Formats: sequence, C-alpha cells, structure tokens
Amino acid sequence: MLKKKNKGNSETQENTAATANGNGQVDGNEPTNDTGTTANTPSAEEKFKEELTQANDKYLRLYAEFDNFRRRTIKEREEARKTEGKDVIVALLPVLDDFERALRSMDNATDVVSVKEGVALIQHKLKNILSQKGLKEMQSVGATFDPDLHEAITSIPAPTDDMKGKVVDEMEKGYELNERVVRFAKVVVGA
Repeated sequence: MLKKKNKGNSETQENTAATANGNGQVDGNEPTNDTGTTANTPSAEEKFKEELTQANDKYLRLYAEFDNFRRRTIKEREEARKTEGKDVIVALLPVLDDFERALRSMDNATDVVSVKEGVALIQHKLKNILSQKGLKEMQSVGATFDPDLHEAITSIPAPTDDMKGKVVDEMEKGYELNERVVRFAKVVVGA
C-alpha cells in the first residue's frame, strides 16, 4: 500500500506542477529566465518608441522641406514682381529715344509742320507698341452710358432725343488691357 500512496502522491505533485505551468509559473525542468530570446526581440514599448522617432523624423524633414519651398516661392514672387513690367519698359525705350531726338530737333527746327509730323509718328509708334502688349482704346462717344466702362464727369442737355443717356463727349479715353478695364473713360452724358 505504501507504494500506491507514493505513486498517488507523485502523480498529484506532477499534476500540481503541470497546473502551475498552466498558470504561467515555471516548473523546475524549464529555464526560469529566457534571456536569449528577450535580447533579440524588442518589446512592444521599444517598437513604439522606434516608430515614434521615425515618425518624428519624417515630420521634421517634411516640415523643413515645406518651409524651404515656401521661402523659395516667396523669393521667386518678389523677383517676378520686380521684373514683371520689364518687357513693356524695354519695348517703350525706342519711343523714349524718339522723344529725345524730337526735342533736340525742335531746338533747330523752323518748320512747325515737320515737328508736328514727327510727334504724330512717335505717338503712332507708342500706340502700336501698347496695342501689341494688349492695350486697347475704348470707343465711348455715341455709346450708351455704362457705369462699368465710363465715369460720368457731368451731364448736359442732349443735343437730340436719341442722344439721351448716351455719351456726348469724352474728356479722357478709357483703356482695356486684355479685355479688362484698366482706366475708365471720363465722359459727358446727355440728359
């Protein structure tokens, strides 16, 4: 009988050891500290820290890249603003030269007609250059008054009934640049 009890006791000890293993405790047969696998595989906390540092690094690089882009575009815009009228100015330089020649020739000129023709040629050249750049004169006299195109200086009694509400006279011409009004025509309207 003693032998049976010993067997029973040993079985219960083994069962309790197996139960203890099932609860997460380690029995004497297995190593208690698995340092080899822990050192090779990082813990979840270390993984998250590494991912966080990588995300922060990406964010800082992206922010720096965007900041450089913003500075570069601001600089390019400033340079473009400084030189945006360059082509018009370069096109107008020959007209300026013509005016200087005309002024020099007026000192020695005795014939007013030739001076008048020279000034008319310079004006024609200037108008051609500006029209090539997209500037267009607005025709206002005889047109119906339009506050989007005209600026009324005054109104006078209309010479005829069909001129009521229409432009009778033009004090300053209006101009459009590429189909947009850049200067309103100053007009006199018939009432």
